[in-house]
Amino acid sequence: MPSNDPTLPNASTLTGWFKSSYSGGTNDNCVEIASGHTTVPVRDSKNATGPALLFSSDGWTAFIGAVKDGSLT
Repeated sequence: MPSNDPTLPNASTLTGWFKSSYSGGTNDNCVEIASGHTTVPVRDSKNATGPALLFSSDGWTAFIGAVKDGSLT
């Protein structure tokens, strides 16, 4: 994965994709992340061959923290 580009044009080139257990089995409006990479790739679950955003580990942790504490509006 390129470390200086925040996107990956075709997310299907990566392995290890999963949805949160909070997404449920039938919810189509989900994001997926892929584990086992130096960055945290995030993609739209409805578009497996579309682009992925690449977050640093610290950036992803900060984002999840902001979601959990409600500081994103």
